Amino acid sequence: MKKYILFDLDGTLTDPADGIIKSIKYSLNKLDIAEYDESILTQFIGAPLAKAYAKYFGFDEEKAKYAVSLYREYFNEKGIFENYIYNGIPELLEKLYNDGYTLAVATLKPTEAAKRILAHFDLAKYFTVVAGSDPTKTSETKADIIANAINMLNIEDKSLAAMVGDREHDMFGSTENGIDSIGVLYGYGGQEELANAGAKMIAKTAADVYDLIKNK
Repeated sequence: MKKYILFDLDGTLTDPADGIIKSIKYSLNKLDIAEYDESILTQFIGAPLAKAYAKYFGFDEEKAKYAVSLYREYFNEKGIFENYIYNGIPELLEKLYNDGYTLAVATLKPTEAAKRILAHFDLAKYFTVVAGSDPTKTSETKADIIANAINMLNIEDKSLAAMVGDREHDMFGSTENGIDSIGVLYGYGGQEELANAGAKMIAKTAADVYDLIKNK
């Protein structure tokens, strides 16, 4: 029986593609980069931004950090709310909350931005903890964020906790912290990525997430 359920934000609770992609394009335009494969931009969703800029555009550490600052110029003003809630998420959170589970968000998005998004979509009321990244740091991993959430919740028995997410970072981070993971297929990772990353369970829909938690 699980007691603590941690949720990723981007690609798990909300679909942020529109705002994230516009923010990336804004940063690339500022850097005078006009030619690139737009299909790679969705790979930024749920990934550490600085590492994504380095991986897909070959930026060194300093340039990647600058690109992230440009990204946030657009994102913090406009992109933050250019997203929507996935089908069934409000119902999933309400049912888990009413069933007595302690819910948390563990996201690579800066903490304050995550809180603004949750408040905007009226989801904040379900979460005891919101653990996000520190905008002044570029080296934080998803494992670091999950560890912070575990500490904030004072979880001693990790068998009582599970992480729900859509990307390999969520699965790897869960394993590093010794908790179970549930991969969701409606986000941006896909079956192969999640399976290869060691997802303990895989859900097609938000309703499936509830069933897997209740039956675990």
